[in-house]
Amino acid sequence: MKLAAIDIGSNAARLLISEASPNSAGTMDFTKVNLVRVPLRLGFDVFDHGSISDKRATHLIDTIRAYKLLLDVYEVKYLKACATSAMRDASNGNMILQEVRTQTGIDIQIISGQEEASYIYENHIAEHLDKTKSYLYIDVGGGSTELTLFSGTRLVFKESFNIGTIRLLHQQVPDSAWQQLKDFLKQQLRNIGPVIAIGSGGNINKIFSLSKRKEGKPLSLDTLKDYYKEFSAFTVEERIHAYNLREDRADVIVPALQIYINVMRWASAEEIYVPKIGLADGLIQALYREIAVPANGFQ
Repeated sequence: MKLAAIDIGSNAARLLISEASPNSAGTMDFTKVNLVRVPLRLGFDVFDHGSISDKRATHLIDTIRAYKLLLDVYEVKYLKACATSAMRDASNGNMILQEVRTQTGIDIQIISGQEEASYIYENHIAEHLDKTKSYLYIDVGGGSTELTLFSGTRLVFKESFNIGTIRLLHQQVPDSAWQQLKDFLKQQLRNIGPVIAIGSGGNINKIFSLSKRKEGKPLSLDTLKDYYKEFSAFTVEERIHAYNLREDRADVIVPALQIYINVMRWASAEEIYVPKIGLADGLIQALYREIAVPANGFQ
């Protein structure tokens, strides 16, 4: 059975199509069939002007129209579509999504930061980790950062902060927002032992790829600091050519590293695992649970 998720973020829109099939253990495997990413960069409008421009709105509608064609070709029966930080802040967000619905038939829901953190948790990475340790999920996007903490088998918190890569590029993150994040982590982790970080988002995936680490091996905090220093010494144009980056990755990778480094420092996390999961993957997991009937398969 094919399932799909659309994630409209502040930097890019993603369509993930996955095949859900039972394995020999009786649980479901989710195999990625296709992943399409379009750098709409909605946050560039929203975080500066409070609304999405006509040009970007048209690009969004055209993107969803293209996604609809792909969904039809792949014969996807079930879809879950969500929009995050930029749409949450855009004064015309609901109006644009209504137009998307009219033109494509696809209903995109604007979700809260808390809901975003919950969907990322749907990946259940913690289920396969050491139950005696504490793990902090860090998902860095263009408009917000979602944090989820597990200590042993206990979910301690799921929280969202309006600190994202595009907000930082446009100097839309006041010192008070950083202080709030720092104070929150210090308070929540006061009685928690050492924390291991789990990172998601396109930027940390790119860093992991550049590091040539073997799959399943963590990156150290010092490694992230080294990359931050290295990238900061180049202009965006120089990063594009030196590291073979897309422009929409080359400009946000430095602020992304700044967020990961600060969160890890304040959480006293020395390592971060990068399992290539994100909001779209969590949406697929949530969608499966919504349509699955435990006793007799799918409804």
